[in-house]
Amino acid sequence: MSALHVLVIYKRTTYQRYRGGESKRIRRLIDEGDVTVDRLLEAHEAHLDTLERARKALREHGARAVFRHRHEPQPSDSWDLVVTLGGDGTLLWASHMVGANTPMVAVNSAPEDSVGYFCAGDRHDVEETLARAIAGALPVTELTRMRVDLDGDALSTRVLNDVLFAHECPAATTRYVIELGERVEEHLSSGIWVGPAAGSTAAQSSAGGRVLPLGSPELQFVVREPYHGFGGGSELTCGLVAPDQTLRIRSKIREARVFLDGAQKTRAVDIGAVLTMSRSDEPLSLLGLRRDGDRGVTSGSSGSSGSSASAPGACV
Repeated sequence: MSALHVLVIYKRTTYQRYRGGESKRIRRLIDEGDVTVDRLLEAHEAHLDTLERARKALREHGARAVFRHRHEPQPSDSWDLVVTLGGDGTLLWASHMVGANTPMVAVNSAPEDSVGYFCAGDRHDVEETLARAIAGALPVTELTRMRVDLDGDALSTRVLNDVLFAHECPAATTRYVIELGERVEEHLSSGIWVGPAAGSTAAQSSAGGRVLPLGSPELQFVVREPYHGFGGGSELTCGLVAPDQTLRIRSKIREARVFLDGAQKTRAVDIGAVLTMSRSDEPLSLLGLRRDGDRGVTSGSSGSSGSSASAPGACV
């Protein structure tokens, strides 16, 4: 049996970025142990410990592992497995480089300080997690991803968490036309979240959306703080996009932005520009995702295909 070809992508810690930067203020705060930065060193040390243990574990299992941090050029080889060491942010960043046929496994390198919803393990069981991944003993979850186009050009086919369309200034009103099927509405709001099921426990849920089953093929949209001052209630403030549907947003402002998976990718959206969101044909194969039973799944969101599965404006 040939050795597995493994790519390991790890984060550069906040401590490393701040300590190596030019800000005298931040360096002083770190030296003084100020409450705003007092966890940075502990998280940094935990991450480095996890990184070294991962190197040793992969070496002991005979894997041909290549280690790269997020800001280094990434090799273009094909891989049997992609491992991320960090938190969910590292997993999301790396997932944009991984196609449908390459499995990923995430390890939370500093679980006391990093969110690790997508992670199969953490620094306390990194050796066991990697051993099971190499042996093919971790369960595989196929996660729906989202395709996003701007004026007909693909921005990404690999959005795993969510997209935010909003004014470039957080305090300004976002104006747009939203279209789903035969329904068309003009909105004033603070923006709109759109994403697949994997991201439904994050911003979508906080904004009032449903928590969807991990296997759902549907997308969800949730409008942030819709304005109802002109009379006539809006229907397209929250709902599901079926696998055969496309959600369209037409910008009515010049200063709009679209943010893909947080700050992973940002694009300006001019007035008249059209964003479209639909189910991608590139799902992500994620190993060891153990949280499905804890997602608080809302009844009536079974993940079946067909028309929009929730009444618009009635996500919760």
